[in-house]
Amino acid sequence: MTEQTKILVVEDDLNLAEMLSTYFRAEGYSVVAVSWGEDAIDAVEKTTPDLITLDIHLPDIDGYEVCRRIRRIRRAEHVPVIFLTEKRKREDKLAGLELGAVDYITKPFDVQELALRVSNTLHRSKLCMMGNPVTGLPEGRIVQEKLEKMLAQPEWVLVITGFEGLDSFRDTYGIVAADDVIRAARLIIGKALEVSHAGDEFLGHVETGCFIIITTPDRAGPIAENCLVRLETSIPYFYPAFDQGYGNSSFVTERLQVRSTVLRSADSQVTNLKELREALIQATEIHAIN
Repeated sequence: MTEQTKILVVEDDLNLAEMLSTYFRAEGYSVVAVSWGEDAIDAVEKTTPDLITLDIHLPDIDGYEVCRRIRRIRRAEHVPVIFLTEKRKREDKLAGLELGAVDYITKPFDVQELALRVSNTLHRSKLCMMGNPVTGLPEGRIVQEKLEKMLAQPEWVLVITGFEGLDSFRDTYGIVAADDVIRAARLIIGKALEVSHAGDEFLGHVETGCFIIITTPDRAGPIAENCLVRLETSIPYFYPAFDQGYGNSSFVTERLQVRSTVLRSADSQVTNLKELREALIQATEIHAIN
């Protein structure tokens, strides 16, 4: 049986919430409706929805803050969000789009128009699921299949590399700056592969700042070292001039960190994806693979 697409409706107008829930269920979606911002965050932490419709005016915290906090949840950072609001000012719309909202609909609205926008957004989202929307690299199911195939081999080696501390960086400098870091990391790692004389290595994006490279035993060491050196060298350029000095205490404590680790079949007892995930967590402290 095909799993239903999940929509989270965050709306404090109970009549509107009920109307949306009933309409979306009739369209074949699985719907969870909440009226409070904190309840929305709890719902996302328990089960990641495929799409969120989010009212800006909520009884406890506003929709902007809800969206901001949802973006910090690793599994939900790319879930499409459609803002529903009575606000019509341009700066309000820009504020929502800056937080990564994919659409912004003002009340009152035509429910059929909303349903069409939801359908189109979900379609685009599914097309993007095979590749990370920021780096364009394979992620999700493709990465899982590659890792399963790798584990079936008698000998394998995996390089895990990337940045830690992106959540704090995003909180301080914003989503756009954090995405720029991720894009740069992808280019830097690509260059590291090039100078390491890599062949047909598989490069995948498994989480916000974490990348994996399936390679060969003889090339794993040079690739990991080149990634480490190049990523570490790039860090100061991601910060504004004021924060580039290492004398700034906040810069030192919240500074991006680089992880570049090699995991080999000969050094581990990993036989399946669950064990591989546990090994990656121990090796890098990056919670990467579902």
